[in-house]
Amino acid sequence: MAMGNAPILILKEGSKREKGKDAQYNNIMAARAIADAVRSTLGPRGMDKMLVDSMGDVVITNDGVTILKEIDVEHPAAKMLVEVAKTQDEECGDGTTTAVVLTGELLKKSIDLIDANVHPTIITAGYRMAANKAMEVLDTISVKVEPKDRETLMKIAKTAMMSKSISGSKELMAQVAVDSVSNVAEKVNGKWQVDMDNIQVTKKHGGSMDDTQLIAGIIVDKEPVHPGMPKRIEKAKIALLDVALEIKKTEIDAKIEITDPTQMHAFLDEEERMLRQMVDKIKSVGANVVFCQKGIDDLVQHFLAKEKIYAGRRVKKGDMEKLSKATGATIISKITELDAADLGKADLVEVRKIQEEEMTFVTGCKNPKAISILIRGGTDHVVAEIERSLDDAMSVVSVAIEDGRMLTGGGSTAVEVALRLREYSSSVGGREQIAIDAYASALEVVPTALAENAGLDPIDILIEMRRSHKAGKKHAGVNVFTGQVEDMLANDVVEPFRVGKQAISSATDAAVMVLRIDDVIASKGMGGPSMKDQIGKEGLADVD
Repeated sequence: MAMGNAPILILKEGSKREKGKDAQYNNIMAARAIADAVRSTLGPRGMDKMLVDSMGDVVITNDGVTILKEIDVEHPAAKMLVEVAKTQDEECGDGTTTAVVLTGELLKKSIDLIDANVHPTIITAGYRMAANKAMEVLDTISVKVEPKDRETLMKIAKTAMMSKSISGSKELMAQVAVDSVSNVAEKVNGKWQVDMDNIQVTKKHGGSMDDTQLIAGIIVDKEPVHPGMPKRIEKAKIALLDVALEIKKTEIDAKIEITDPTQMHAFLDEEERMLRQMVDKIKSVGANVVFCQKGIDDLVQHFLAKEKIYAGRRVKKGDMEKLSKATGATIISKITELDAADLGKADLVEVRKIQEEEMTFVTGCKNPKAISILIRGGTDHVVAEIERSLDDAMSVVSVAIEDGRMLTGGGSTAVEVALRLREYSSSVGGREQIAIDAYASALEVVPTALAENAGLDPIDILIEMRRSHKAGKKHAGVNVFTGQVEDMLANDVVEPFRVGKQAISSATDAAVMVLRIDDVIASKGMGGPSMKDQIGKEGLADVD
Protein backbone atom coordinates (compact mmCIF):
# COMPACT_ATOMS: atom_id res chain seq x y z
CA MET A 1 0.00 0.00 0.00
CA ALA A 2 1.54 3.38 -0.95
CA MET A 3 0.62 7.07 -0.84
CA GLY A 4 2.71 9.07 -3.23
CA ASN A 5 6.04 7.26 -3.17
CA ALA A 6 6.34 6.42 0.54
CA PRO A 7 5.27 2.84 1.35
CA ILE A 8 3.10 2.53 4.48
CA LEU A 9 3.74 -0.64 6.50
CA ILE A 10 0.63 -1.95 8.24
CA LEU A 11 1.65 -5.49 9.09
CA LYS A 12 4.62 -6.59 11.14
CA GLU A 13 7.68 -7.66 9.18
CA GLY A 14 7.53 -11.37 8.39
CA SER A 15 3.71 -11.49 8.39
CA LYS A 16 2.09 -13.45 5.58
CA ARG A 17 -1.07 -12.41 3.81
CA GLU A 18 -3.17 -14.28 1.28
CA LYS A 19 -6.14 -12.59 -0.34
CA GLY A 20 -9.09 -13.44 -2.55
CA LYS A 21 -9.20 -16.74 -4.39
CA ASP A 22 -5.73 -17.78 -3.21
CA ALA A 23 -6.85 -17.67 0.41
CA GLN A 24 -10.04 -19.59 -0.40
CA TYR A 25 -8.23 -22.30 -2.38
CA ASN A 26 -5.62 -22.73 0.35
CA ASN A 27 -8.20 -23.06 3.10
CA ILE A 28 -10.35 -25.44 1.08
CA MET A 29 -7.39 -27.64 0.12
CA ALA A 30 -6.25 -27.86 3.78
CA ALA A 31 -9.76 -28.83 4.92
CA ARG A 32 -10.04 -31.39 2.12
CA ALA A 33 -6.70 -32.95 3.09
CA ILE A 34 -8.16 -33.62 6.54
CA ALA A 35 -11.39 -35.05 5.08
CA ASP A 36 -9.41 -37.32 2.74
CA ALA A 37 -7.31 -38.55 5.67
CA VAL A 38 -10.38 -40.11 7.32
CA ARG A 39 -12.43 -40.93 4.22
CA SER A 40 -10.98 -44.45 3.88
CA THR A 41 -12.21 -45.36 7.39
CA LEU A 42 -15.90 -44.87 6.54
CA GLY A 43 -18.23 -47.84 6.74
CA PRO A 44 -17.99 -51.55 7.59
CA ARG A 45 -15.33 -52.10 4.92
CA GLY A 46 -13.29 -49.06 5.99
CA MET A 47 -9.63 -49.45 6.97
CA ASP A 48 -7.97 -48.55 10.27
CA LYS A 49 -5.29 -45.93 10.86
CA MET A 50 -2.13 -46.42 12.86
CA LEU A 51 -1.16 -43.19 14.60
CA VAL A 52 2.28 -42.81 16.11
CA ASP A 53 2.90 -39.74 18.26
CA SER A 54 6.20 -38.02 19.04
CA MET A 55 6.63 -40.21 22.14
CA GLY A 56 6.28 -43.37 20.07
CA ASP A 57 2.86 -44.28 21.53
CA VAL A 58 0.68 -46.15 19.09
CA VAL A 59 -3.09 -45.83 18.57
CA ILE A 60 -4.85 -48.12 16.09
CA THR A 61 -8.39 -46.98 15.31
CA ASN A 62 -10.93 -46.07 12.65
CA ASP A 63 -12.83 -43.68 14.92
CA GLY A 64 -12.84 -40.34 13.06
CA VAL A 65 -12.62 -38.11 16.12
CA THR A 66 -9.77 -40.14 17.67
CA ILE A 67 -7.76 -39.90 14.43
CA LEU A 68 -8.24 -36.13 14.17
CA LYS A 69 -7.43 -35.56 17.85
CA GLU A 70 -4.21 -37.53 17.49
CA ILE A 71 -3.01 -35.76 14.31
CA ASP A 72 -1.25 -32.56 15.29
CA VAL A 73 -3.07 -30.23 12.88
CA GLU A 74 -1.30 -26.95 12.11
CA HIS A 75 -3.43 -25.26 9.44
CA PRO A 76 -6.12 -22.96 10.92
CA ALA A 77 -8.81 -23.96 8.36
CA ALA A 78 -8.07 -27.65 8.90
CA LYS A 79 -8.57 -27.15 12.64
CA MET A 80 -12.21 -26.29 11.92
CA LEU A 81 -12.73 -29.83 10.63
CA VAL A 82 -11.28 -31.22 13.84
CA GLU A 83 -13.86 -29.06 15.67
CA VAL A 84 -16.63 -30.56 13.49
CA ALA A 85 -15.56 -34.06 14.55
CA LYS A 86 -15.38 -33.07 18.23
CA THR A 87 -18.85 -31.48 18.15
CA GLN A 88 -20.32 -34.54 16.43
CA ASP A 89 -18.67 -36.79 19.03
CA GLU A 90 -19.94 -34.75 21.98
CA GLU A 91 -23.50 -34.51 20.61
CA CYS A 92 -23.99 -38.03 19.25
CA GLY A 93 -20.90 -40.12 19.93
CA ASP A 94 -20.97 -41.45 16.35
CA GLY A 95 -20.98 -40.21 12.75
CA THR A 96 -17.74 -38.22 13.14
CA THR A 97 -16.19 -39.52 9.91
CA THR A 98 -19.42 -38.84 7.98
CA ALA A 99 -19.55 -35.24 9.26
CA VAL A 100 -15.91 -34.54 8.31
CA VAL A 101 -16.13 -36.20 4.87
CA LEU A 102 -19.34 -34.26 4.15
CA THR A 103 -17.66 -30.96 5.10
CA GLY A 104 -14.74 -31.77 2.79
CA GLU A 105 -17.12 -32.58 -0.09
CA LEU A 106 -19.17 -29.39 0.38
CA LEU A 107 -15.93 -27.40 0.08
CA LYS A 108 -14.78 -29.43 -2.93
CA LYS A 109 -18.06 -28.66 -4.78
CA SER A 110 -17.73 -24.97 -3.90
CA ILE A 111 -14.36 -24.72 -5.75
CA ASP A 112 -16.12 -25.45 -9.09
CA LEU A 113 -18.67 -22.74 -8.30
CA ILE A 114 -15.99 -20.19 -7.34
CA ASP A 115 -14.20 -20.99 -10.62
CA ALA A 116 -17.47 -20.33 -12.43
CA ASN A 117 -17.51 -16.88 -10.76
CA VAL A 118 -20.34 -17.62 -8.36
CA HIS A 119 -19.75 -15.37 -5.36
CA PRO A 120 -19.00 -17.19 -2.05
CA THR A 121 -21.86 -15.30 -0.37
CA ILE A 122 -24.32 -16.82 -2.85
CA ILE A 123 -22.82 -20.28 -2.30
CA THR A 124 -23.15 -19.95 1.48
CA ALA A 125 -26.74 -18.68 1.17
CA GLY A 126 -27.59 -21.67 -1.03
CA TYR A 127 -25.88 -24.07 1.38
CA ARG A 128 -27.90 -22.64 4.30
CA MET A 129 -31.17 -23.04 2.35
CA ALA A 130 -30.20 -26.59 1.43
CA ALA A 131 -29.36 -27.47 5.06
CA ASN A 132 -32.73 -26.15 6.28
CA LYS A 133 -34.55 -28.14 3.60
CA ALA A 134 -32.46 -31.22 4.46
CA MET A 135 -33.60 -30.98 8.11
CA GLU A 136 -37.25 -30.94 6.96
CA VAL A 137 -36.64 -34.01 4.78
CA LEU A 138 -34.96 -35.85 7.68
CA ASP A 139 -38.06 -35.17 9.79
CA THR A 140 -40.34 -36.73 7.20
CA ILE A 141 -38.24 -39.87 6.58
CA SER A 142 -37.36 -40.63 10.22
CA VAL A 143 -38.80 -43.76 11.87
CA LYS A 144 -40.10 -43.85 15.47
CA VAL A 145 -38.18 -45.73 18.17
CA GLU A 146 -39.75 -46.77 21.47
CA PRO A 147 -37.33 -46.40 24.42
CA LYS A 148 -38.34 -49.86 25.65
CA ASP A 149 -37.98 -51.49 22.22
CA ARG A 150 -34.88 -53.53 23.01
CA GLU A 151 -34.73 -55.21 19.60
CA THR A 152 -34.55 -51.90 17.68
CA LEU A 153 -31.99 -50.48 20.12
CA MET A 154 -29.87 -53.60 19.55
CA LYS A 155 -30.00 -52.94 15.78
CA ILE A 156 -28.84 -49.34 16.32
CA ALA A 157 -25.95 -50.50 18.54
CA LYS A 158 -24.90 -53.17 16.02
CA THR A 159 -24.93 -50.66 13.14
CA ALA A 160 -22.58 -48.36 15.12
CA MET A 161 -20.19 -51.30 15.62
CA MET A 162 -20.25 -52.67 12.07
CA SER A 163 -17.37 -50.45 11.00
CA LYS A 164 -15.30 -51.21 14.12
CA SER A 165 -12.75 -53.94 14.71
CA ILE A 166 -15.06 -55.50 17.33
CA SER A 167 -17.75 -56.31 14.76
CA GLY A 168 -16.94 -60.02 15.29
CA SER A 169 -18.46 -59.83 18.79
CA LYS A 170 -21.13 -57.28 17.94
CA GLU A 171 -24.00 -59.37 19.36
CA LEU A 172 -22.45 -59.48 22.86
CA MET A 173 -21.23 -55.88 22.72
CA ALA A 174 -24.64 -54.63 21.56
CA GLN A 175 -26.27 -56.45 24.49
CA VAL A 176 -23.81 -54.83 26.91
CA ALA A 177 -24.42 -51.37 25.36
CA VAL A 178 -28.24 -51.64 25.35
CA ASP A 179 -28.47 -53.17 28.85
CA SER A 180 -26.15 -50.59 30.40
CA VAL A 181 -27.93 -47.60 28.80
CA SER A 182 -31.43 -48.99 29.51
CA ASN A 183 -30.48 -49.40 33.17
CA VAL A 184 -29.45 -45.76 33.61
CA ALA A 185 -32.17 -44.19 31.41
CA GLU A 186 -34.62 -42.09 33.44
CA LYS A 187 -37.81 -40.23 32.56
CA VAL A 188 -37.53 -36.62 33.76
CA ASN A 189 -40.49 -34.23 33.19
CA GLY A 190 -41.93 -36.58 30.58
CA LYS A 191 -38.64 -36.74 28.63
CA TRP A 192 -36.13 -39.56 28.59
CA GLN A 193 -32.60 -38.71 29.77
CA VAL A 194 -29.45 -40.79 29.91
CA ASP A 195 -26.53 -39.77 32.12
CA MET A 196 -23.51 -41.63 30.77
CA ASP A 197 -21.56 -40.77 33.94
CA ASN A 198 -23.58 -43.48 35.69
CA ILE A 199 -21.86 -46.10 33.54
CA GLN A 200 -18.40 -47.02 34.79
CA VAL A 201 -15.98 -48.58 32.31
CA THR A 202 -13.03 -50.62 33.63
CA LYS A 203 -10.40 -51.99 31.25
CA LYS A 204 -8.21 -55.06 31.86
CA HIS A 205 -6.20 -56.71 29.11
CA GLY A 206 -6.14 -60.49 29.01
CA GLY A 207 -8.82 -62.97 28.01
CA SER A 208 -10.72 -62.23 24.81
CA MET A 209 -13.22 -59.52 23.92
CA ASP A 210 -15.96 -62.12 24.47
CA ASP A 211 -15.08 -62.05 28.19
CA THR A 212 -16.34 -58.43 28.38
CA GLN A 213 -19.22 -58.33 30.86
CA LEU A 214 -21.79 -56.05 32.43
CA ILE A 215 -21.83 -55.89 36.22
CA ALA A 216 -24.78 -54.49 38.17
CA GLY A 217 -22.68 -52.51 40.60
CA ILE A 218 -19.32 -50.79 40.86
CA ILE A 219 -15.83 -52.16 40.22
CA VAL A 220 -13.11 -50.54 42.32
CA ASP A 221 -9.64 -51.16 40.93
CA LYS A 222 -8.22 -51.74 44.43
CA GLU A 223 -7.36 -54.65 46.69
CA PRO A 224 -7.74 -54.81 50.50
CA VAL A 225 -4.93 -52.87 52.17
CA HIS A 226 -4.14 -55.69 54.62
CA PRO A 227 -3.86 -59.43 53.85
CA GLY A 228 -5.76 -60.26 57.05
CA MET A 229 -8.93 -58.50 55.89
CA PRO A 230 -11.95 -60.51 54.71
CA LYS A 231 -12.17 -61.05 50.92
CA ARG A 232 -15.95 -61.34 50.89
CA ILE A 233 -18.51 -59.40 52.92
CA GLU A 234 -22.24 -59.99 52.58
CA LYS A 235 -24.78 -57.36 53.66
CA ALA A 236 -22.06 -54.74 53.45
CA LYS A 237 -22.39 -51.41 55.24
CA ILE A 238 -20.06 -49.05 53.45
CA ALA A 239 -18.32 -45.94 54.78
CA LEU A 240 -16.83 -43.53 52.20
CA LEU A 241 -14.09 -41.34 53.63
CA ASP A 242 -12.40 -38.34 52.05
CA VAL A 243 -9.95 -38.09 54.94
CA ALA A 244 -6.62 -39.79 55.64
CA LEU A 245 -6.71 -42.43 58.40
CA GLU A 246 -3.30 -41.25 59.58
CA ILE A 247 -1.86 -38.90 62.20
CA LYS A 248 -1.94 -35.39 60.80
CA LYS A 249 1.36 -33.70 60.25
CA THR A 250 1.63 -30.15 61.56
CA GLU A 251 1.16 -27.33 59.04
CA ILE A 252 4.39 -25.62 60.14
CA ASP A 253 7.80 -27.08 60.96
CA ALA A 254 7.59 -28.18 64.59
CA LYS A 255 10.18 -29.78 66.80
CA ILE A 256 9.37 -32.04 69.72
CA GLU A 257 12.15 -32.54 72.26
CA ILE A 258 12.04 -35.76 74.22
CA THR A 259 14.41 -35.82 77.17
CA ASP A 260 13.20 -38.95 78.90
CA PRO A 261 12.57 -42.49 77.47
CA THR A 262 9.17 -42.61 79.25
CA GLN A 263 8.09 -39.52 77.32
CA MET A 264 8.87 -41.36 74.10
CA HIS A 265 6.67 -44.22 75.26
CA ALA A 266 3.82 -41.86 76.13
CA PHE A 267 4.19 -40.14 72.75
CA LEU A 268 3.88 -43.44 70.86
CA ASP A 269 1.00 -44.61 73.06
CA GLU A 270 -0.89 -41.40 72.36
CA GLU A 271 -0.34 -41.84 68.62
CA GLU A 272 -1.66 -45.41 68.82
CA ARG A 273 -4.66 -44.30 70.90
CA MET A 274 -5.60 -41.68 68.32
CA LEU A 275 -5.38 -44.21 65.49
CA ARG A 276 -7.40 -46.78 67.48
CA GLN A 277 -10.03 -44.11 68.12
CA MET A 278 -10.54 -43.76 64.36
CA VAL A 279 -11.11 -47.50 64.00
CA ASP A 280 -13.43 -47.57 67.03
CA LYS A 281 -15.49 -44.80 65.48
CA ILE A 282 -15.82 -46.74 62.21
CA LYS A 283 -16.79 -49.89 64.11
CA SER A 284 -19.25 -48.09 66.41
CA VAL A 285 -21.41 -46.86 63.49
CA GLY A 286 -21.63 -50.42 62.16
CA ALA A 287 -19.46 -50.13 59.03
CA ASN A 288 -17.82 -53.32 57.79
CA VAL A 289 -16.39 -51.87 54.53
CA VAL A 290 -14.35 -48.67 54.24
CA PHE A 291 -13.29 -46.96 51.00
CA CYS A 292 -10.81 -44.17 51.65
CA GLN A 293 -9.82 -41.54 49.09
CA LYS A 294 -6.53 -40.88 50.89
CA GLY A 295 -3.93 -42.94 52.80
CA ILE A 296 -4.41 -45.44 55.63
CA ASP A 297 -1.74 -45.81 58.34
CA ASP A 298 -0.17 -49.29 58.81
CA LEU A 299 -1.44 -49.46 62.39
CA VAL A 300 -4.99 -48.54 61.30
CA GLN A 301 -4.79 -51.31 58.69
CA HIS A 302 -3.86 -53.76 61.46
CA PHE A 303 -6.73 -52.64 63.74
CA LEU A 304 -9.25 -52.76 60.88
CA ALA A 305 -8.10 -56.29 59.92
CA LYS A 306 -8.52 -57.42 63.56
CA GLU A 307 -12.09 -56.07 63.54
CA LYS A 308 -12.72 -57.96 60.24
CA ILE A 309 -13.45 -54.68 58.44
CA TYR A 310 -12.54 -54.52 54.72
CA ALA A 311 -10.67 -51.35 53.66
CA GLY A 312 -9.44 -49.95 50.32
CA ARG A 313 -7.30 -46.82 50.09
CA ARG A 314 -6.47 -44.12 47.53
CA VAL A 315 -9.74 -44.78 45.66
CA LYS A 316 -10.25 -42.44 42.68
CA LYS A 317 -12.59 -39.47 43.22
CA GLY A 318 -14.79 -40.57 40.31
CA ASP A 319 -15.13 -44.07 41.81
CA MET A 320 -16.00 -42.57 45.20
CA GLU A 321 -18.79 -40.52 43.61
CA LYS A 322 -20.12 -43.58 41.75
CA LEU A 323 -20.00 -45.64 44.97
CA SER A 324 -21.90 -42.87 46.75
CA LYS A 325 -24.57 -42.85 44.02
CA ALA A 326 -24.83 -46.63 43.91
CA THR A 327 -24.87 -47.47 47.63
CA GLY A 328 -26.48 -44.31 49.01
CA ALA A 329 -23.45 -43.55 51.22
CA THR A 330 -22.40 -40.00 52.05
CA ILE A 331 -18.74 -39.08 51.49
CA ILE A 332 -17.38 -37.89 54.87
CA SER A 333 -14.48 -35.46 55.26
CA LYS A 334 -14.20 -35.63 59.06
CA ILE A 335 -14.01 -38.98 60.82
CA THR A 336 -15.66 -37.69 64.03
CA GLU A 337 -18.74 -36.70 62.01
CA LEU A 338 -19.31 -40.25 60.73
CA ASP A 339 -22.80 -41.50 61.55
CA ALA A 340 -24.78 -44.69 60.88
CA ALA A 341 -27.03 -42.67 58.52
CA ASP A 342 -24.00 -41.90 56.30
CA LEU A 343 -23.35 -45.56 55.50
CA GLY A 344 -24.24 -47.10 52.15
CA LYS A 345 -25.58 -50.60 51.59
CA ALA A 346 -24.66 -53.37 49.17
CA ASP A 347 -25.56 -57.07 49.16
CA LEU A 348 -22.00 -58.15 48.47
CA VAL A 349 -18.49 -56.70 48.47
CA GLU A 350 -15.95 -59.24 47.24
CA VAL A 351 -12.43 -59.34 45.91
CA ARG A 352 -11.93 -61.11 42.58
CA LYS A 353 -8.64 -61.84 40.86
CA ILE A 354 -8.47 -60.67 37.26
CA GLN A 355 -5.25 -61.06 35.29
CA GLU A 356 -3.01 -61.32 38.37
CA GLU A 357 -4.61 -58.24 39.89
CA GLU A 358 -7.21 -58.14 42.63
CA MET A 359 -10.23 -55.90 42.11
CA THR A 360 -13.14 -55.16 44.42
CA PHE A 361 -16.69 -55.76 43.14
CA VAL A 362 -19.51 -53.96 44.94
CA THR A 363 -22.76 -55.59 43.78
CA GLY A 364 -26.41 -55.70 44.79
CA CYS A 365 -26.56 -51.95 45.36
CA LYS A 366 -29.79 -50.21 46.33
CA ASN A 367 -29.58 -47.89 43.31
CA PRO A 368 -29.47 -50.07 40.18
CA LYS A 369 -28.66 -47.01 38.07
CA ALA A 370 -24.98 -47.61 38.77
CA ILE A 371 -23.61 -50.02 36.20
CA SER A 372 -20.08 -51.18 35.43
CA ILE A 373 -18.64 -52.68 32.28
CA LEU A 374 -15.48 -54.78 32.55
CA ILE A 375 -13.73 -54.76 29.16
CA ARG A 376 -11.35 -57.59 28.31
CA GLY A 377 -9.20 -58.04 25.21
CA GLY A 378 -5.94 -59.57 23.98
CA THR A 379 -3.74 -56.46 24.21
CA ASP A 380 -3.92 -52.92 25.53
CA HIS A 381 -4.48 -51.58 21.99
CA VAL A 382 -7.40 -53.95 21.48
CA VAL A 383 -8.93 -53.03 24.85
CA ALA A 384 -8.62 -49.31 24.06
CA GLU A 385 -10.35 -49.78 20.67
CA ILE A 386 -13.13 -51.88 22.29
CA GLU A 387 -13.69 -49.04 24.76
CA ARG A 388 -13.98 -46.48 21.93
CA SER A 389 -16.37 -48.73 20.00
CA LEU A 390 -18.52 -49.46 23.06
CA ASP A 391 -18.62 -45.77 23.85
CA ASP A 392 -19.95 -45.08 20.33
CA ALA A 393 -22.56 -47.84 20.70
CA MET A 394 -23.74 -46.63 24.11
CA SER A 395 -23.90 -43.04 22.84
CA VAL A 396 -26.09 -43.93 19.85
CA VAL A 397 -28.42 -46.03 22.00
CA SER A 398 -28.75 -43.18 24.52
CA VAL A 399 -29.52 -40.51 21.85
CA ALA A 400 -32.01 -42.88 20.19
CA ILE A 401 -33.79 -43.27 23.56
CA GLU A 402 -33.71 -39.50 24.16
CA ASP A 403 -34.95 -38.51 20.67
CA GLY A 404 -37.20 -41.51 20.01
CA ARG A 405 -36.41 -41.44 16.28
CA MET A 406 -34.01 -43.10 13.86
CA LEU A 407 -32.86 -43.00 10.22
CA THR A 408 -31.64 -45.72 7.88
CA GLY A 409 -27.94 -46.07 7.04
CA GLY A 410 -25.95 -47.38 4.09
CA GLY A 411 -26.10 -43.97 2.39
CA SER A 412 -29.91 -44.29 1.96
CA THR A 413 -30.74 -41.14 3.95
CA ALA A 414 -28.11 -39.08 2.08
CA VAL A 415 -29.44 -40.11 -1.36
CA GLU A 416 -33.08 -39.49 -0.36
CA VAL A 417 -32.19 -35.99 0.96
CA ALA A 418 -30.17 -35.28 -2.22
CA LEU A 419 -33.14 -36.32 -4.41
CA ARG A 420 -35.55 -34.01 -2.52
CA LEU A 421 -33.00 -31.14 -2.61
CA ARG A 422 -32.75 -31.36 -6.42
CA GLU A 423 -36.56 -31.16 -6.66
CA TYR A 424 -36.47 -28.19 -4.26
CA SER A 425 -33.68 -26.33 -6.10
CA SER A 426 -35.71 -25.99 -9.31
CA SER A 427 -38.39 -24.14 -7.32
CA VAL A 428 -35.88 -21.69 -5.82
CA GLY A 429 -34.65 -19.87 -8.89
CA GLY A 430 -31.71 -17.46 -8.90
CA ARG A 431 -28.08 -18.41 -8.51
CA GLU A 432 -28.71 -20.08 -5.13
CA GLN A 433 -30.19 -23.07 -6.92
CA ILE A 434 -26.73 -23.92 -8.32
CA ALA A 435 -25.41 -24.06 -4.73
CA ILE A 436 -28.38 -26.22 -3.62
CA ASP A 437 -27.64 -28.65 -6.48
CA ALA A 438 -23.96 -28.69 -5.41
CA TYR A 439 -25.07 -29.46 -1.82
CA ALA A 440 -27.19 -32.37 -3.08
CA SER A 441 -24.21 -33.78 -5.03
CA ALA A 442 -21.97 -33.37 -1.96
CA LEU A 443 -24.36 -35.47 0.16
CA GLU A 444 -23.85 -38.35 -2.24
CA VAL A 445 -20.25 -38.64 -1.05
CA VAL A 446 -21.56 -40.92 1.74
CA PRO A 447 -22.69 -43.83 -0.49
CA THR A 448 -19.78 -43.12 -2.87
CA ALA A 449 -17.18 -43.45 -0.07
CA LEU A 450 -18.94 -46.56 1.34
CA ALA A 451 -18.81 -48.18 -2.12
CA GLU A 452 -15.17 -47.15 -2.75
CA ASN A 453 -14.03 -48.56 0.61
CA ALA A 454 -15.79 -51.84 -0.18
CA GLY A 455 -14.04 -52.08 -3.58
CA LEU A 456 -17.28 -51.54 -5.51
CA ASP A 457 -17.85 -49.22 -8.47
CA PRO A 458 -19.19 -46.01 -6.88
CA ILE A 459 -20.80 -44.72 -10.11
CA ASP A 460 -22.80 -47.93 -10.71
CA ILE A 461 -23.93 -47.99 -7.07
CA LEU A 462 -24.96 -44.32 -7.12
CA ILE A 463 -26.95 -44.71 -10.37
CA GLU A 464 -28.73 -47.77 -8.96
CA MET A 465 -29.50 -45.96 -5.69
CA ARG A 466 -30.86 -42.89 -7.45
CA ARG A 467 -33.09 -45.15 -9.57
CA SER A 468 -34.45 -46.92 -6.45
CA HIS A 469 -35.13 -43.65 -4.64
CA LYS A 470 -36.87 -42.18 -7.71
CA ALA A 471 -39.10 -45.26 -7.63
CA GLY A 472 -40.09 -44.34 -4.05
CA LYS A 473 -37.82 -46.77 -2.14
CA LYS A 474 -36.66 -44.20 0.40
CA HIS A 475 -34.70 -46.72 2.51
CA ALA A 476 -32.63 -48.12 -0.39
CA GLY A 477 -28.93 -48.15 0.52
CA VAL A 478 -25.72 -49.94 -0.46
CA ASN A 479 -25.02 -53.31 1.17
CA VAL A 480 -21.22 -53.25 1.20
CA PHE A 481 -21.04 -57.02 1.80
CA THR A 482 -23.11 -58.11 -1.22
CA GLY A 483 -22.45 -55.07 -3.43
CA GLN A 484 -26.19 -54.71 -4.02
CA VAL A 485 -28.62 -51.85 -3.37
CA GLU A 486 -31.06 -53.14 -0.75
CA ASP A 487 -33.68 -51.96 1.76
CA MET A 488 -31.67 -50.81 4.78
CA LEU A 489 -34.65 -50.94 7.15
CA ALA A 490 -35.12 -54.63 6.32
CA ASN A 491 -31.34 -55.14 6.68
CA ASP A 492 -31.42 -53.57 10.19
CA VAL A 493 -28.93 -50.83 9.23
CA VAL A 494 -30.25 -47.96 11.35
CA GLU A 495 -28.78 -44.98 13.21
CA PRO A 496 -30.24 -42.35 15.55
CA PHE A 497 -31.92 -39.29 14.06
CA ARG A 498 -29.49 -36.97 15.86
CA VAL A 499 -26.43 -38.44 14.07
CA GLY A 500 -27.71 -37.41 10.61
CA LYS A 501 -29.11 -34.10 11.81
CA GLN A 502 -25.91 -33.07 13.62
CA ALA A 503 -23.68 -34.17 10.71
CA ILE A 504 -25.61 -31.94 8.26
CA SER A 505 -25.74 -29.04 10.72
CA SER A 506 -22.06 -28.99 11.71
CA ALA A 507 -20.78 -29.77 8.18
CA THR A 508 -22.78 -26.85 6.78
CA ASP A 509 -21.60 -24.47 9.51
CA ALA A 510 -17.94 -25.39 9.00
CA ALA A 511 -18.13 -25.21 5.19
CA VAL A 512 -19.86 -21.81 5.30
CA MET A 513 -17.27 -20.49 7.74
CA VAL A 514 -14.33 -21.58 5.56
CA LEU A 515 -15.99 -20.24 2.38
CA ARG A 516 -16.56 -16.78 3.83
CA ILE A 517 -12.84 -16.24 4.48
CA ASP A 518 -11.20 -14.23 1.70
CA ASP A 519 -8.19 -12.93 3.56
CA VAL A 520 -5.71 -14.81 5.76
CA ILE A 521 -3.29 -12.68 7.72
CA ALA A 522 -0.73 -14.80 9.56
CA SER A 523 1.57 -13.13 12.07
CA LYS A 524 5.26 -13.90 12.14
CA GLY A 525 5.98 -17.30 13.65
CA MET A 526 2.78 -18.86 12.28
CA GLY A 527 4.55 -20.53 9.39
CA GLY A 528 4.24 -24.12 10.55
CA PRO A 529 4.78 -27.14 8.35
CA SER A 530 2.35 -27.73 5.52
CA MET A 531 -0.65 -30.01 5.85
CA LYS A 532 1.12 -32.62 3.71
CA ASP A 533 4.15 -32.59 6.01
CA GLN A 534 1.88 -32.89 9.01
CA ILE A 535 0.11 -36.00 7.83
CA GLY A 536 3.39 -37.53 6.70
CA LYS A 537 5.11 -36.71 9.98
CA GLU A 538 2.34 -38.18 12.14
CA GLY A 539 2.70 -41.54 10.48
CA LEU A 540 -0.83 -42.03 9.20
CA ALA A 541 -0.92 -45.52 7.74
CA ASP A 542 -3.77 -47.72 6.52
CA VAL A 543 -3.85 -51.12 8.17
CA ASP A 544 -6.42 -53.79 7.56
